[in-house]
Amino acid sequence: MNFLACVSAKILNATLREIDSNRTLDLDEPSTYMLQEWIISPPYIDMKMFLIPPVVCLVAAILVIPSILFVIFSSFSIRQETRYLLLGNTLLCDLMYLIFYTLSAILNGENLTLPKYACVLLLFLLAVTYCGGLLTAAAMVLDIFLAILFPLRYVAILPPSRTKKLIILIWLSSGVFPGIIYLVLMVTQKPTPCPINTCSVPIILVMTLNGDDAVKLCYVLSVAVLFLCLALIHGCYIILYLKTRQSGIWESIFSRASVTFLMHHTILFFYFSPLLALVVETLLYINAVIGLRTGIWMSLTICNVLIVLPKALLPYLYGLRYREISSSLKFIFRMKRLSLVSPVASP
Repeated sequence: MNFLACVSAKILNATLREIDSNRTLDLDEPSTYMLQEWIISPPYIDMKMFLIPPVVCLVAAILVIPSILFVIFSSFSIRQETRYLLLGNTLLCDLMYLIFYTLSAILNGENLTLPKYACVLLLFLLAVTYCGGLLTAAAMVLDIFLAILFPLRYVAILPPSRTKKLIILIWLSSGVFPGIIYLVLMVTQKPTPCPINTCSVPIILVMTLNGDDAVKLCYVLSVAVLFLCLALIHGCYIILYLKTRQSGIWESIFSRASVTFLMHHTILFFYFSPLLALVVETLLYINAVIGLRTGIWMSLTICNVLIVLPKALLPYLYGLRYREISSSLKFIFRMKRLSLVSPVASP
């Protein structure tokens, strides 16, 4: 029995039971309301336009991120600095996330169903790479915090060897948290008579709002962890500003410190604005201000536009701003140009 037939039969049986017991059917019940709207307007219709932002962002990232990673990991002097190692790890996480998410968006846009374990693996990789990029961004802020407040002890506190261990810890932490959530859901969830086989992240986000207590608890914990990272990052920036405002580096709005501060906050805004939008969507949906169709469109906008956009902008706004990286890239492209235009030696 397909999903639509299963849901139709379920609603019909519920209606008959309500008629037999001389009660009215409560159409405001979240699960029933969700199923009815799902039948009326399937979420796969007219959604292919949302494939454009992930594909464009992936192409923009592929054009520059591999070159930056090559410069970072091929140069010994650059590889010995903590900030470049953390930047490289952030760019690697963002590139992997864009690849996996674009693949997921294309499959769902074409209405292709993945096998269960392939879908679980894809969602797990998305969670790992997203958490890895977020945790590395927080580590980059902590690195700046230590470098400015403890300049004499900075090298002893965070040498390259310790930075590599920190990156390994970030990857392990990025895998542990999604793994724990998956195990909790696998143990607590029971088979439903009408399972919805989907591997779409936006739709899964909407479906969690109609889940049981375990699903909602995992959702709340995930949002809380993200807000904790946001609070930690902004707390470090506030302390940095209070500690350095008397040094004179903030006098001009075009000073390097002011531009760097503005650039960091722009990137952070792009990273955490999807989280705020998701919280707003959750509150509107729970309070029945918006329905399932609007919730899915909002989730698609958050996942396919707001989340992927900063991952494409980061290498251009942040990676190319480092003099060592931009100089190395210019040197590499100049050498390639010279090798292409140089005449072939005559025999």
